[in-house]
Amino acid sequence: MKIEQNILDKVNEWLTPPFDNQTQESIKEMMTSAPKDLEESFYKNLEFGTGGMRGVMGIGTNRINKYTLGKNTQGLSNYMIKSFPGEQLKVAIAYDCRHNSNTLAKVVADVFSANGINVYLFSDMRPTPELSFALKYLNCHAGIVLTASHNPPEYNGYKVYWQDGGQLVPPQDKEIIQVIEALNYGEIKFEANENLIEYIDIAIDEAFAKSTVENASFNTPTAAKENLKIIYTSLHGTSIKAIPGVLSKAGYTDVNIVPEQEVPNGDFPTVKSPNPEEPEALTMAIALADKIGGDIVIGTDPDSDRLGVAVRDNDGQMILLNGNQTMVIMTAFLLEQWKRAGKITGKQFIGSTIVSTPMMLELATGYGVECKVGLTGFKWIAKFIKDFPELEFIGGGEESFGFMVGHAVRDKDAVAASLLVCEIAAQAKASGTTLYNELLNLYVDFGFYKEHLISLTKKGISGMQEITQMMIDLRENPMSEIDGQRAVCIEDYDNSTSRNLITNEVETLNIPKSNVLIYYLEDGSKICARPSGTEPKIKFYFSVNAPLDKVENAEEVEKQLDQKIKNIIAAMQLN
Repeated sequence: MKIEQNILDKVNEWLTPPFDNQTQESIKEMMTSAPKDLEESFYKNLEFGTGGMRGVMGIGTNRINKYTLGKNTQGLSNYMIKSFPGEQLKVAIAYDCRHNSNTLAKVVADVFSANGINVYLFSDMRPTPELSFALKYLNCHAGIVLTASHNPPEYNGYKVYWQDGGQLVPPQDKEIIQVIEALNYGEIKFEANENLIEYIDIAIDEAFAKSTVENASFNTPTAAKENLKIIYTSLHGTSIKAIPGVLSKAGYTDVNIVPEQEVPNGDFPTVKSPNPEEPEALTMAIALADKIGGDIVIGTDPDSDRLGVAVRDNDGQMILLNGNQTMVIMTAFLLEQWKRAGKITGKQFIGSTIVSTPMMLELATGYGVECKVGLTGFKWIAKFIKDFPELEFIGGGEESFGFMVGHAVRDKDAVAASLLVCEIAAQAKASGTTLYNELLNLYVDFGFYKEHLISLTKKGISGMQEITQMMIDLRENPMSEIDGQRAVCIEDYDNSTSRNLITNEVETLNIPKSNVLIYYLEDGSKICARPSGTEPKIKFYFSVNAPLDKVENAEEVEKQLDQKIKNIIAAMQLN
C-alpha cells in the first residue's frame, strides 16, 4: 500500500525525539503490519468540533494520546499567559470513566503546572457539568474535561471551557487552534510542578449538589417526592457520583438504581452504546421499571451531560421520550413556574438550536419571552448568557438530550435536568395526571410537533469524502419539492444565506458559519442536514407538525405525523 508523502513526513517526525521509545517502536510495527491503520492515525490532525476534540485513543496526530493532548495544553497555556498578563492563572480539570482518562488528565495537569499555572484536579471521575460549576466556583481562567461523551469505548476527548464556565467559542477557539498548530511537539513542557497541582473533591461536590438542588427544585410537596418511584441508571458512567446524592438531598426517597450498570466501566459492557438517545441503552432500566412499577426512568451518558427519560403513556406502557420532547416539557414547566412567581417581565429568554424543535419558538411566544436559537452545541446557548447580560436566562436545550437549568452550570447538565424532570413528574402524579399527559396538553396548546433523526455513519478517509459530497449535492442541486410539498426556503449556514425559493429573495443569517443546510417546506415541515462535529456521521433532522384539538386524538395525529416523516425520508432516498 502506497502512503502519501505528507503522511510519511508526520510519521518520520514521530520516529524521533521527543517521542518516547515505546511510541517509536509501535509506529515501526504499524508500518510493516498495519499500514492502513498508520494512514488513519496520521492522515490529519484531530480538530475541535461542536463538543471539543474527540478521537480514537492511540498513536498519531489523528489519535488521542499524551502528545496530541500535551500539544493542545501547551498551546492553551501559551494563549492564557498572553491573554491574562500578570495574573496568577488557574485551571480546573475533570475526567470521566473512560480508559486512560485519569492518566491523560494528569498529563494535562502536568503541562499546565510546568507552565506556572495553578491546577485544580479532581481526585476521581466527575460529571462534566460539575467541571463547569467548579471552574466558576474557584474563579478559574479555564477548565478541561477528559471525555468522549457517549462515543464507543475506544474513544476519548478533550473539552475546553473558558472563564464564564462555557465551552470555547469564537474568537478564542480559532485563536487557540492557531497557537497550537504553530507549536512543535518538542516545545511541550511535560515536567510537572507538583506544588501547583491541588486535588479537589468533597468540598466541590457539596457546593455543586447544593447549587443544583436550589436551581432545579420548585416547591414540590414532600409527600409527592416520596410517592414518585424513580428508576435511574448511570450507564456505567460518572453520574453515579452526583445524581443519587442530589435526588436524596432534594427529598426523593424511592430511587432505584439499575445494579448491573451502577459501577463505572469504560467498556460499557451492558450496552451497545452508552447513549441515552438510543432506546436500547435504557432497556434494562425500563425492564426494572416494569418489574417494580416505576413511574419514571432516567438514564445518563458517561460524562453525565445528556439524559434520556422514559415515562408511562396513557396505556401505562413505558415509552422513551426524545430530546425535543423532554426539552419542551422542562422548558414549559420552567416558564410556568416563572409566570406564577410573577418573574416574567419581557426581559427573559430561553435557548435552543437550529436543529431542535420549532415548538420552542411557540413556547417563547406563548409566555412572552425571547427564544434565542444558535448553532448545534451547548456552547452557543452558554454564549447567549454572556452576550446578553441584560436578559435573564430561564433554561434551554437541544434535541440531542441535553438541557440546562439557569446559569450556574454553562453546559448541558444531566444532574440538574434529572432533578427537574423528577419535580415535574412528582407534581403531575400528585395532581392525578402524568408527565406524558402534560406533554399532550402542550401539543393541544402549541401544536403537535414530531421530530426524527437519522445518522449515517461514514468512517475513515472515504467516509469523510462521501459526507462532503452529500453536502455538495444538497447545495448545488437543491430539491425544489419533497413528498409533494414545495421547498419554500433554504438556509445555508456555510455562506450565511437564507433564500426564499418563491420570491428568490436572499437574506443574511446572523449566526456564525457552520456546515449546515435547512430546508423548509410549504406545510411547515423542516429538514436539516449537517455533518457531525465529533463523529464520522452525517445527520438528517426532520420536524413536522399538525394541530391537535384534544388529547384524545393525539394517537391519530401522531400516526399521521410519523407517516409524513417516513414519506419525506423515502422521497430523499435516505432509507
